Amino acid sequence: MAPQTAVRLSLKKPTYAVCVVGVKMYVDIRSHVPKGAESFRVSGSSGVELLVVYGPAQATEPVSKDPWPLDANVEVTVSVNAASKALNDLKVKVSYFRQYEDSALGHSVLYLTGVDISLDVDTGRKGKAKRSHVDKKTWRWGPEGHGAVLLVNCDRDSLESRGLDLDDSQLTSLDDLKDMSPMVLTCDGPNGLFDNHKLVLHVPFSDSKRVGVFCARGGNSLSDYKQVLGPQHLSYEVERQPGEQKISFYVEGLTFPDVDFSGMVSLSVSLVDTGTLPEVPIFTDTVAFRMAPWIMTPNTQLPLELYVCSVVDSHGSNEKFLEDMSDLVSKANCKLIICPSIENRGDRWIQDEMEFGYVEAPHKSFPVVFDSPRDRGLTGFAYKRILGPDFGYVTRKIPFPGASGLDSFGNLDVSPPVTVGGKKYPLGRILIGSNFPKSGGRRMAKVVRDFLKAQQVQAPVELYSDWLFVGHVDEFLTFVPTSDQKGFRLLLASPSVCLKLFQEKKEEGYGEAAQFDGLQHQVKRSINEMLADKNLQRDSLFVQKCIDWNREVLKRELGLTERDIVDVPQLFHLKGLYAEAFFPNMVNMVVLGKHLGIPKPFGPIINGRCCLEEKVRSLLEPLGLHCTFIDDYLSYHRLFGEIHCGTNVRRQPFSFKWWHMVP
Repeated sequence: MAPQTAVRLSLKKPTYAVCVVGVKMYVDIRSHVPKGAESFRVSGSSGVELLVVYGPAQATEPVSKDPWPLDANVEVTVSVNAASKALNDLKVKVSYFRQYEDSALGHSVLYLTGVDISLDVDTGRKGKAKRSHVDKKTWRWGPEGHGAVLLVNCDRDSLESRGLDLDDSQLTSLDDLKDMSPMVLTCDGPNGLFDNHKLVLHVPFSDSKRVGVFCARGGNSLSDYKQVLGPQHLSYEVERQPGEQKISFYVEGLTFPDVDFSGMVSLSVSLVDTGTLPEVPIFTDTVAFRMAPWIMTPNTQLPLELYVCSVVDSHGSNEKFLEDMSDLVSKANCKLIICPSIENRGDRWIQDEMEFGYVEAPHKSFPVVFDSPRDRGLTGFAYKRILGPDFGYVTRKIPFPGASGLDSFGNLDVSPPVTVGGKKYPLGRILIGSNFPKSGGRRMAKVVRDFLKAQQVQAPVELYSDWLFVGHVDEFLTFVPTSDQKGFRLLLASPSVCLKLFQEKKEEGYGEAAQFDGLQHQVKRSINEMLADKNLQRDSLFVQKCIDWNREVLKRELGLTERDIVDVPQLFHLKGLYAEAFFPNMVNMVVLGKHLGIPKPFGPIINGRCCLEEKVRSLLEPLGLHCTFIDDYLSYHRLFGEIHCGTNVRRQPFSFKWWHMVP
């Protein structure tokens, strides 16, 4: 801690001062000295630590108990190692001498009252507020870093509450305290000291809307906890009881990092002398917190819950699709959650509505759903049905004219952990679909992009997806887990691989085998017809160029090589300026551990098997993955989406602690 202001001594009367444990205090020994004095001796009572600092080039160190020279380069500091038992029970004496004389010319006496004031938080990131020797005002990333973490209190622990817990200035549930970070104020000293001194807890105005502080006064009722700092309270005069040595506080975060908020906040306590006008702070202790970021989970994390909508409308029922999803989650050993039609109001695109992530501090972690700004039938589902005890909620609103198709969260993905040019991204990197660089077109809204970037731990990458009719990244890429050293593969849709496969089958004599065989109300297209279709060939060349451009960006930004990429056969065709999947888009799959729910492509049947399915199996099953092809043609594909668009997965958080990384 920094030294306090110097205490000026007097020859005529004793000087009185308050000394905070662990803080060095300068003693001004030269302002009031006897005439003719050239040296001094200093002594202190038990419990006082004295330190004489001198410059060897200017001042000569005294031998044995000889006096110190009254030189401008000699300084005296005092400190105490414990709180006093009574007022002024510690003493420092300074005696002044003429050179070569033992009789003192005069004496100055300083009476000290030791007080232990310290504001402590979980700087060591162990889950408890403890005293620390590190600089509490700073926050450092990395495994050797330090600094406390705050969770945004964005869940709803009380069923009686209507909003988020952070909206309440009064505690509504004792469970809510578990979401807050501990903070302890040590305030040990003689009771009489606090007759003319007070402790004031305060927050900078800029941070007051970011953080809330509750004071705990012991007890198990909600009334024993009151908010003392927050948007409406910039300071709080601590209500210290006689003999009280420690006071507990709980700190909550109110906002996530964003474009106008770095995520850092600070709180301070000051010991104020009330016997002066104006009142003077004689000591201040400050602690820093960083707000925990919202973190997305990639397909390589184990699935916990699969969300899907039950829909009955003019397009029919997806009952068979729900049965297939139920079978798939049984294999993957996770839970199926069905949003009924009365709640989704005909909106089946649950992937577009929300994205699951989580927040974590050393003492607590819980999932947080990010509600997209799209306003469709599922609007309100995340807030009404997912927000709850230990399940948080966050959203961003888009000003007029509102959200575009690229603001849906099928256009939001995250890679597994990667290393790029020696820089590690242990939580992966967020992927966002956008327009072509430096060109017009559709782009995800700035408020969403800014929010994702501000979290810092999953540095976003913008890809080119505006060439697609819907415009989402999940239409041409996904990640799957593998059990090898790499741990994953990037799957990319590939028209060229599809056409090559069809050419091979033609040369093998299967040119009359037809795409869409077995589908009613759909015109069948033989392999020969598709290969002879110049428009389809032209469209495929255009789409392949778009995907190849993204391929190079992904390789560069994720540190991938060609060995890390698997090309999945897929055809697209253009409708005006934008591309659509020609047959069910197999890359748009749901990944549940090693079990993949893949849109059934209804490819040409050769020797009783779909050649597209066989090709995908040959690519993915050697990686330890299990492919289940599911018919989503009428329920999703015909409506410009696939399985991934119609499902959503909450996954297990990373074991890696985000504060151990260096962004």
